[in-house]
Amino acid sequence: MAKNRNSLLKRFLIWRIRHISNRQFLMILSIITGIAAGIVAAIIKNSVHFIQNLLEKGIAEEYLKYLYFALPTAGLILCLIFIKYILKQPVRHGIPNVLYSLGRNKGYMKPHNTYSSIITSAFTVGFGGSVGLEGPTVATGGAIGSVLSKGLHLDYKQTVLLLGAASVGAMSAIFKAPIAAIVFGLEVIMLDLTMASLIPLLLASASATLTSYLMLGMNVLYPFQVEQGFVMSEVPYYIAIGIVGGLVAVYFTHAYLFVEKLFDKIKTFQSKVFIGGISLGILIFFFPSLYGEGYSAINMGLSGETSYLFDKSLFAGMEDQFLITGALLLGLILFKVVATAITFGAGGVGGIFAPTLFTGVNLGLLFTLAVNHLGLAQLPENNFALIGMGAMIAAVLHAPLTAIFLIGDITGGYELVFPLMITATIAYATVRIFTLHSVYTYQLAQRKELLTHDKDKTILSLMNIENLIEKNFSTVCPRDTLGDLVKVISKSKRNIFPVTDENNHFLGMVVMDDIREIMFRPKMYDKVKVSELMFTPETTVDINDSMEVVANKFRSSGNYNLPVLNNGKYVGFVSRAHVFSTYRRMLKQFSED
Repeated sequence: MAKNRNSLLKRFLIWRIRHISNRQFLMILSIITGIAAGIVAAIIKNSVHFIQNLLEKGIAEEYLKYLYFALPTAGLILCLIFIKYILKQPVRHGIPNVLYSLGRNKGYMKPHNTYSSIITSAFTVGFGGSVGLEGPTVATGGAIGSVLSKGLHLDYKQTVLLLGAASVGAMSAIFKAPIAAIVFGLEVIMLDLTMASLIPLLLASASATLTSYLMLGMNVLYPFQVEQGFVMSEVPYYIAIGIVGGLVAVYFTHAYLFVEKLFDKIKTFQSKVFIGGISLGILIFFFPSLYGEGYSAINMGLSGETSYLFDKSLFAGMEDQFLITGALLLGLILFKVVATAITFGAGGVGGIFAPTLFTGVNLGLLFTLAVNHLGLAQLPENNFALIGMGAMIAAVLHAPLTAIFLIGDITGGYELVFPLMITATIAYATVRIFTLHSVYTYQLAQRKELLTHDKDKTILSLMNIENLIEKNFSTVCPRDTLGDLVKVISKSKRNIFPVTDENNHFLGMVVMDDIREIMFRPKMYDKVKVSELMFTPETTVDINDSMEVVANKFRSSGNYNLPVLNNGKYVGFVSRAHVFSTYRRMLKQFSED
């Protein structure tokens, strides 16, 4: 059966090469991946809503807040069972998983990513995990593009483009935001803006949005009615909320990473689920709005309402108290990221977009509440809730253009595009003072695994030192004589001879040019030892070094060959010429036709 499938695929690929150009083929595949992404978005959304409705059905409202305390733990346990005992493979976080595959894995994602994120995110969010659904949707769409490209034997450049198109399609489908999705692909997924890449992205985005409309309806995700457009006198407040948003984003990023590191120190999955579930339950008990992705809370906030703060809360009936309202808004801003990080740390799967939007809405409402209460101005709550969303997306994701177009797309709020531009730019500029990388890219950047718009750094990050090591060097030992060395030289095609001990530890090397004068003096063959002829190079390469580090070592040392070691043991040599030729070949692959 497998042989028949392979034969059929081979015949199809031969037919395709003869009748369809690469560019046309990529356009067709982009439409297919866009449709697939739209279907994935609908499946994930409907799965979560089905689980939530099933859990809440028939339960009296007064008992729901107590149930919310326990449900997230149940969802995390189901995730643990699926990942640990059924899938038996880790499920990486959504968008970082896509970025990792682009930066270090040549666009390859494991096939299980086409379904594992759907199941685990449905359990996580459906049972109240405080995360969003966009990350798993993008990861699933990207995996579909990756698996499709591998099955059709596409080259690296085509694979990256198709994976990017699938990610764009997924973002477009879940938010019904075709323009913002393309900007997201260019700004966050780090795709290059060229005509060759733009057309597939447009096709994927449009087909995904149409599929989403067909399966999820025509309504936008966050409906918004602009009651008051741009007002010149409010510009100082747009700037102010941009600065505040940037500072909150700094807190958001560092709090997220801090909580994640705490969970990394917990050794067992069972302990992570238990500690995470209890912690998350406590937070949701005091702040019920932290339950789930926060879709309804965001919509209420965008209409200027704050009743969601008190729904099923211990503070119900205190809606008219300014200090209580302000304290609850501040609590949601501070603890949403903690709840999100706990959900991830305990093994849940989801996205960071929705928590960022949630934090932004509450930031905008708190900012407006404070300004209006102090009598500084009379700002419209719904407008600044929207602008707060833009500030947080721009700052947390380091994506100001995505913020502007995403907020405009998902809310229909393009009448406020100028305030969004001001606030997003200020928020992004503020956060960049304190942190160079977003939540998505921080850890990838630390491990030198991040794909960037800098082609030089990108190509170096994709080069693997293990593939560049040359091992056809003959080793000698320090006790060998010059005569022994000459015998080795006579059979070798290289002019460098690494010196190792009996355990293969690297001690130094002998260069033929250094011994040319004495190697033809037989009288010295038994008198001179290799230990007297060798030298220890100042610069060596560790097998775990990134190619950027290796390139810097070549530049600083001026050497043409550097020994590669693994925990002090000799592995081989890497040559400047081999690195350069590989770099040039990969640069050609990156260049557009």
